[in-house]
Amino acid sequence: MATPLSADAFVRALRDEGVALREHADWRTHNRNHKGPWGPVHGVMLHHTAGTDSLRLCLDGTAALPGPLCIGLVTKDGTVHLVGYGRTNHAGAGSSAVLAAVRAERTPLPAPGPDAVDGNACFYGFEIENLGTGRDPYPPAQLAAVERLSAALCRAHGWSAASVVGHREWTRRKIDPSFSMPGMRGRVEARLSLRPVPYEPFPGAAYFVPGRRGALVTAVGERLVAEGCGRYAVGPGPVWGEADVRSYAAWQRKLGYTGAAADGVPGRASWDRLRVPRTS
Repeated sequence: MATPLSADAFVRALRDEGVALREHADWRTHNRNHKGPWGPVHGVMLHHTAGTDSLRLCLDGTAALPGPLCIGLVTKDGTVHLVGYGRTNHAGAGSSAVLAAVRAERTPLPAPGPDAVDGNACFYGFEIENLGTGRDPYPPAQLAAVERLSAALCRAHGWSAASVVGHREWTRRKIDPSFSMPGMRGRVEARLSLRPVPYEPFPGAAYFVPGRRGALVTAVGERLVAEGCGRYAVGPGPVWGEADVRSYAAWQRKLGYTGAAADGVPGRASWDRLRVPRTS
């Protein structure tokens, strides 16, 4: 049992675990909290979308089931698209016996009983883009993102991997997600045994002025080289200069930025995706 993380703490936990995030519009305040409280939370619930190009559906839902339909959508490339935060229409009613097992962090879970408990109130919900037919693969990057986000929330709350549950384990009504939940819990458990690599928070664009010196500048350059974007004749070194600007512009172009958006000045979105390890 736990109080839900603040939106800022949630983002920080996922980024510290190496999750690639994309934030959409007003996701921090887009929720169904007017229908009832969110929390205390007991775990992470995983779903598959049973479709493709599911972002708009996850954001808006349908006339019968208004959005958001989850906190985040995990797309095939491993990006977690944040679409809501708080109570979302993802779980619906489920088994009180399963909830008791999750709260006790006890596996294997019992078979779901009658739908008696509101799961929207007590789980973080994530949709994973997949047809769910058994013939639509989950790419390694997508499964790695699911592992990382699940581990991030378990780590933040002090939960074990037993706090990660599939929708089909919650209710007899559902068949998702269409991958092995014991297998995913095993991956999460293995990750929780590792210490996460913390990443440098964005220092602000004003930090990157010509002549800026420090270990952070060197770390940025090393990451740019690792990403194949280094434009250095020598180095990278500890002083921010023209070669760093050219290298960062190459990184921005690699991410799909063009024109003035690829000017070599770090912004928060490109910085978060570079994942510069902490230097102190």
